[in-house]
Amino acid sequence: MNELARSALQWIGPLRRVRAFKARPVATQQAVLRRLLTQAADTEWGRAYGFGDIADAADVVSAYQSRVPLHGYADIADDVRRMREGTSDVLWPGTVTNFAVSSGTVSDGKVIPVSDATIAKNRAFSVGTGLNYLKETLNPQFFAGPHLTLPGRVEEDPNYPGTKAGEVSGILAENAPGFFRTLFQAVPNDITFLPSWEKKLRAVAERTVDADIRLLVMVPTWALNLFDLLIDLHNERHDDTATTVGEVWPNLQVFISGGVALRSYRDLIEDKIGHDIDFVETYGASEGFFSFQNALDDPAMLLHLDNGLFYEFVPLDERGHTSPTRHTVADVEPGVRYSLHVTSCSGLWSYEVGDVIRFTQTFPHKIAVVGRTSDMIDEYGEALYGDEVRAALREACEATGAHVADYHVAPLPSAPHRQPGHEWLIEFEHPPHTLDAFERALDASLQDVNRHYYIRREGDALAGPQVSSLPEGTFYAWLQATHDEISGQTKVPRMSATREVADAVRDAAGASTP
Repeated sequence: MNELARSALQWIGPLRRVRAFKARPVATQQAVLRRLLTQAADTEWGRAYGFGDIADAADVVSAYQSRVPLHGYADIADDVRRMREGTSDVLWPGTVTNFAVSSGTVSDGKVIPVSDATIAKNRAFSVGTGLNYLKETLNPQFFAGPHLTLPGRVEEDPNYPGTKAGEVSGILAENAPGFFRTLFQAVPNDITFLPSWEKKLRAVAERTVDADIRLLVMVPTWALNLFDLLIDLHNERHDDTATTVGEVWPNLQVFISGGVALRSYRDLIEDKIGHDIDFVETYGASEGFFSFQNALDDPAMLLHLDNGLFYEFVPLDERGHTSPTRHTVADVEPGVRYSLHVTSCSGLWSYEVGDVIRFTQTFPHKIAVVGRTSDMIDEYGEALYGDEVRAALREACEATGAHVADYHVAPLPSAPHRQPGHEWLIEFEHPPHTLDAFERALDASLQDVNRHYYIRREGDALAGPQVSSLPEGTFYAWLQATHDEISGQTKVPRMSATREVADAVRDAAGASTP
């Protein structure tokens, strides 16, 4: 009966598309690209690049890559501004009224158009993620109670009347399926869109402390803050001594994660919840929703090849070259770091997302997000990448019984009687047995995975990691001091090639630079 149920679920719309693209990944991506070019042929960009002719080419991918260059935000900024002013048929057919803040602020940052077509695709992606979880577990109990989502805020943009701007999760929440709002939504949007993040978390906790929450969808970093508020509020209301979320929400079944890497926070979340639950990681951005964890026993995520997006992958060591190699799903290789570029049904054309991904396998194509294109330190020839940093932290925590809440890594220049190296500013949820042991474990892990780092350590040209343990709340204090508004998208930079963030964080902690 279980196999019969799984087979039946496979034919529900979102899962049927997943089944189809897994069977024909290259052909699916070619069809997506051809469809996007045809739809946008009469836009300004379509006429400028000859999208109609490209769409008719026998080899649509080669024709596209030969005529349409890779783009960054500077290439589209003026056109996005005109779209916000109401100009139609610029990057995508018609008028776009929703805009996602990819970084910075609505006025000064990167603002990405989000078309109605993208909203529909993102909505189907979200429903498909839930259906796939049901197919994998055949456990429908999460349908028996409310679901708590914690989206970012979206609001009317006073500078561009008739448009809305904010976080893509807020745009999706505003356009959630009617059945979800009616049957499952635990907290209405007027609460989750509150401008003050502190007031929002408090209001969410008050609304759900006595609810039978079954499913969570949120960024892991902010879940931890919510959980502390929830437990305290439960104890105040019920004169209890609960220490875990599981005592407040005993039927919580699944946590759907996005926004930041789950692996950095999973242990902390499991400890806070206090009983076994399932985790499903997703990967999306302002530019679109890209992948989801389709098997609970494999942390890698299945790249969604039929979600209104055509993908290109530039090897990270070729990024910035005049003519970098532009790979597609037809020829990517596992283990290589790629900068992700997308062509989308919001009118992004070979646009660099800013994330670095690595394929764990192909056919079907599964990925891990290993960092941002800026997540690298190479001040001393060590070529240290974000995924190596996260792996080293994980191994050091396992070796010393520690849990890390937040961190930032920055270069530490040479000084009298000190070699150059890296400072690891860490806010511990649970500190290690000793910092020395933690530092040794970091160093050993990095030497194992990074030959450049190993050679410099072996040659005594680079000092081992120096960990600075920061007081609880330091990174949040830094966020408050450096951001006009804190939201679900506000993140601590994990690495920097300069000390600008590190020194400011130390100031927030009241510590002097080492």
